[in-house]
Amino acid sequence: MDTQALRKRAHDLDVTVWVGKGGVDPVVDECGDQLANENLVKVKFLRSAQGGTDVETLAADLAERTDATVVETRGNTAVLHR
Repeated sequence: MDTQALRKRAHDLDVTVWVGKGGVDPVVDECGDQLANENLVKVKFLRSAQGGTDVETLAADLAERTDATVVETRGNTAVLHR
């Protein structure tokens, strides 16, 4: 599926994974499970999760650890696809 179509689908998605001050580690399994079921997941990175890094870096890390790709990042939100 092309990126534009995925972005359109993601537009109406609710955020189902929140990354907080614990960072990416605590949500890897949950995000992986959701990707296995839905194949498109919207992730919100709270300011406390960022600690000196940016959302793009955190999203790329989470995507790598869940065998997914980053469809887009916008503000503090990323969309992952598997």
